[in-house]
Amino acid sequence: MRKVYIGPYNCISPLGYTLEDTWNAVVEGKSGITLQEPIGEIPNTYAAIIARDELDSYFTAQLQDIKLSAPFSFTKLEKLMISALLPIVRNLDITTETELIISTTKGNIAQCDGKDKDGAAASLPALAQRIADLFGFKRNPIVISNACVSGLQAISTAKRLIQIDYCKDAVIVAADLVSEFVLSGFRSFQALSDGICRPYDEDRKGLNLGEAAAALYISNQPIPGQKQQFYIAGEASINDANHISGPSRTGEGLKCSIERALAEAAILPEAVDFICAHGTATVYNDEMEAIALHRTKLADKPINSLKGYFGHTLGTAGLIETILSLESLRNNILLPCLGYQKQGTSLPLAVITEKIHKPLSHCLKTASGFAGTNTAILFEKEIL
Repeated sequence: MRKVYIGPYNCISPLGYTLEDTWNAVVEGKSGITLQEPIGEIPNTYAAIIARDELDSYFTAQLQDIKLSAPFSFTKLEKLMISALLPIVRNLDITTETELIISTTKGNIAQCDGKDKDGAAASLPALAQRIADLFGFKRNPIVISNACVSGLQAISTAKRLIQIDYCKDAVIVAADLVSEFVLSGFRSFQALSDGICRPYDEDRKGLNLGEAAAALYISNQPIPGQKQQFYIAGEASINDANHISGPSRTGEGLKCSIERALAEAAILPEAVDFICAHGTATVYNDEMEAIALHRTKLADKPINSLKGYFGHTLGTAGLIETILSLESLRNNILLPCLGYQKQGTSLPLAVITEKIHKPLSHCLKTASGFAGTNTAILFEKEIL
């Protein structure tokens, strides 16, 4: 199979409005998770939220780069997506062979209450088409909305579409918001933490939700001007259909996804330098991942979860965590798993507890979500 390369990428998070700002904050060990005021009828909760007024100011400053064919008003979600996309598409030649892929779990769900009058529809296809029209994409956009694996599965989908010559390149953008609807759902599962989340730790109490946007370019050609090229060496998505919300106790779906990703990449587990896992800090997710990694002979590999930096960003999680993992490869830095102190899974994992500088070339990124969804992608760095 031909190589599929990863080009420019960008992200917006509570830690910064650019990739550089977010990366620097993460390297410094900062967390964007704070105690929030009540959201609707949800009492004070810990979450990572991007301030609307700050985003509005940033977005307004970026509008000069967009030649609007008609006056538009935008929702907060759309402002995040557009702002994340701008550095990627600014110098991109969008052709009839360029695909746009949107990743989100809830999209403009706030439109359902009839209070938000920004002119957008709650429909995911309508959201995707608004973004596509704004930037002049010539093909019908594709929406990936598959629970918490959406962002990672969007990368997998783009890679496969390029390899079968459906398109030559693709742009992926992802965003989700912290809303009363989403908070009430996780609260009903008793999955929200009353402090900053602590993935894999003995005292973990659940997850924090977060807001973010991320964008990434994928091509069938090496990216011009980049000495370090990143490509997708292998990927797989396996649904074990275990439960509507609970992960498999045996880690079957994640195990199979990892094995098939490694098989496509034609490498052994020992070649993996580190794992950026889903790591939600819930009891069942972290335990399932530990079991799956032992079954795939990867338990001794350095592992982190980035949820302690900006929370669980739903449909953005796989994309923004991939982007920071690629930065780890680029800078040869292993990022610590924020909040981890003591082993909290029945099987031990090599959780990273401090920033480490070392040569890196292979990263395994995993994600798991509701309804038994699992995705694993192996990224490789090559220096030209």
